Amino acid sequence: MRNPRLTSSPANSPDPAFFSTQISHARRFYLDPSPRPSAALAVVSGGVEHCRPDYHMQRPGFAYLSIEFVAAGEGSISLKGKSRRLSAGDIFAYGPRIPQDIHSDPQRPLIKYFVDFTGRKARTLLNPPGPAPGKLVQTSHPHDIRRLFDDLIDAGLRSTPFRTDICAAILQHLLLRIAETSVPPGTASTAAFETYQRCHQFIQNHYLELRGLAEIAARCRLDASYLCRLFDRFDYESPYQYLTRLKMIYAAEQLQMPGTLVKQVAGKLGFMDPFNFSRTFTRVLGLSPNKFVQLRRGRSNT
Repeated sequence: MRNPRLTSSPANSPDPAFFSTQISHARRFYLDPSPRPSAALAVVSGGVEHCRPDYHMQRPGFAYLSIEFVAAGEGSISLKGKSRRLSAGDIFAYGPRIPQDIHSDPQRPLIKYFVDFTGRKARTLLNPPGPAPGKLVQTSHPHDIRRLFDDLIDAGLRSTPFRTDICAAILQHLLLRIAETSVPPGTASTAAFETYQRCHQFIQNHYLELRGLAEIAARCRLDASYLCRLFDRFDYESPYQYLTRLKMIYAAEQLQMPGTLVKQVAGKLGFMDPFNFSRTFTRVLGLSPNKFVQLRRGRSNT
């Protein structure tokens, strides 16, 4: 059974009947089950569920549009009569008049996030490359999707006048990020995708010491052209663009510290020419380092 202390509902309202009881642990919320008809996008409920080994959810349809994200574990799903195995990184959508049949693997029970929503813009945000209702995709950035779901749950559990609008804004970000990172089912199990993820994580962990594409490729033990092809296939930026963006975000954080000089940050990031650093900072973040520092100082003095 679910733990009612982990569910937030409108005052004096029972938990919705569609919340599963076949779970060992959950963190869930639900907002207004009947949002105003004019709402462009409205979250009804959301959360994360740790499924029991005997978890089985079978429905002929669902009242709202829904997205589910498999964070861990394994299972199976049948959507509109089409069956498929479920594993970490899978994302699927369903809604009215779309039959669902979801099983959890008894040996590796599913941990899955979900969000139920409605509104005038809801279906337009579910267009490909994200999963249309009745479809399944995988995400190339599961950690980003999980973080956004966690943000959504945190917002939904806060009892403030703003949570409805905040949840709708996070949902729109989540749906767009799903579309941006969607890859065909089965991609996550390929050797090419595993290599891409390994290199992506390596850049993220070592961006301060990396100096360019050649060094990234050498330390990842790959040919530079093949590395670029991997990012072109699974990402929206090249490995060098990703490296540069991480460096400039770090630079912006450093420049917010009192007394930090632009040339110091440039040198730490491997830019021997401060002008080249300034030009790169401006291209990535939209304003020069000096203007950024002035802006931060102006805000701190108000």
